[in-house]
Amino acid sequence: LHLVVSGGGSVQAGESLRLSCAGSGASLDSFAIGWIRQAPGKDAEGVACLSEGDESPYYTDSVKGRFTISRDGGENTVYLQMNSLKPEDTAKYYCALHARHVPGYGCFAPTDSWGPGTQVTVSS
Repeated sequence: LHLVVSGGGSVQAGESLRLSCAGSGASLDSFAIGWIRQAPGKDAEGVACLSEGDESPYYTDSVKGRFTISRDGGENTVYLQMNSLKPEDTAKYYCALHARHVPGYGCFAPTDSWGPGTQVTVSS
């Protein structure tokens, strides 16, 4: 399975971006999938996770109500719609396979399952 990530960029606070994670070689529907972000000097943070059955997406508290994870089986693509962006959302965002909500921890995916990253920069 090969992942291609796109959609990052530089925006002003309050604006929106949509990240895309397109898969080839296998159906992304077969995988739990999520988005992980990492800012320089900070630990990685699981932003959103979506199970294979698309049951109850998980979002980290800081993005609830602003970010939406979704998948399009026909396009074999997973999206992260990011609205009302804040400077603290600035990070490199990675699409990750096998991403699951771990109670008490959040959204976790092993680093060897992370795909390419895309930079998101939000200025105030």
